[in-house]
Amino acid sequence: MDHLWAPWRAQYIHESAKKAEPEGGCFICRGIASRDDRENLLVFRGIHSAVFLNRYPYNNGHLLVAPLVHKGRLDELTDVERNEPVELLARLVGVLDVMMRPQGYNVGLNLGKSAGAGLPGHLHWHIVPRWDGDTNFMPVLGQTKVIIESLYDFYDRLAAELAEAFGGQPA
Repeated sequence: MDHLWAPWRAQYIHESAKKAEPEGGCFICRGIASRDDRENLLVFRGIHSAVFLNRYPYNNGHLLVAPLVHKGRLDELTDVERNEPVELLARLVGVLDVMMRPQGYNVGLNLGKSAGAGLPGHLHWHIVPRWDGDTNFMPVLGQTKVIIESLYDFYDRLAAELAEAFGGQPA
């Protein structure tokens, strides 16, 4: 059996596991409340959900899709609060397909701290574009993850793509 190791993520997981809420509160709620979307890496606002770039990406294009409401369990969400982010996930995969041409995706939701949720109080789905060979010797031997584009450069490209793909309209 082959194994995919990601040791560079251990520090982030250990640090976030020590706290119920990260220092400074919920970064998703702070980003939604702020109007400085670029600084908060909030790349798209829907009616009931928002899309952020992950500040600690596994790969280029790693996105977070969250309902606007601060709820930590799926059964706490109303139908629209749960359905809009999932519909948005599907549309975002289509946009990333065109922009980045990945060979696959990891798409998931970590429910609860023990499941790996770094922010267990505010549900959010991850979209991680994947390519054959995207995990190489750098993270294993050098404890360094190679991200090929700055977050803000990718933010600008994605914001332009989403404006075009979604016609400036919420999801």
